Amino acid sequence: MDILGWVLVIALFVIGMAGAVYPVLPGALAIYFAFFVYGWFFSFSSFTVWFWIIQTLIVVVLFVADYIVNAWGVNKFGGSKLSTVLSTVGVIIGPFVIPAFGLILGPFIGAVLGELINRQPLDKAVKVGFGSLVGLFTSTVMKFILQLVMIVVFLLYIF
Repeated sequence: MDILGWVLVIALFVIGMAGAVYPVLPGALAIYFAFFVYGWFFSFSSFTVWFWIIQTLIVVVLFVADYIVNAWGVNKFGGSKLSTVLSTVGVIIGPFVIPAFGLILGPFIGAVLGELINRQPLDKAVKVGFGSLVGLFTSTVMKFILQLVMIVVFLLYIF
């Protein structure tokens, strides 16, 4: 039974880390759920109130910052609210529409379309599209680091 518990915990950690790069996966929530799986299979006694406060704060920061960082990238390059919305839509549906490159092309195309719909010149629209990619990559790095911190904190508490 211990092996099954560890396999599930590790699988949730892998899914969570993959979610940092592939936004369709649950990311931080998978990692957070792994703590409960560990508790159910082994024990919750290692987890103090501070453990749960730290982990919950990281998850909240991840969710809030994910949207803010993406919007920052579009806005930093002069994008409109429509470009921000369409860039976010592109992040979500891009990987389904264009499986190999949709994660990159989705937000770029969304931001460019948002600017073109707002009757901006093509060069400005492309610039905003690149801004969406800056936001996406910044967000991905931030998620990867914070989710890794979640796992390290978990390991520090159980060992």
